[in-house]
Amino acid sequence: MKIVIDRPRCEGHGLCEEAAPQLMHLDDDGELVLDREEISDADASLANAAVRVCPVAALRIA
Repeated sequence: MKIVIDRPRCEGHGLCEEAAPQLMHLDDDGELVLDREEISDADASLANAAVRVCPVAALRIA
């Protein structure tokens, strides 16, 4: 399982970072950085939470 960012759509709100800080963070420029693209089964609930809270639907799980 992977998290995929739609870069043009991402606005850097940071809600995904709050939902899954173990998986992603915003850099100094407000760009989302995935710390791990491959998501383990143990982290699937965090990844799903991050996808759900994104107000512009810039994240998806593939």
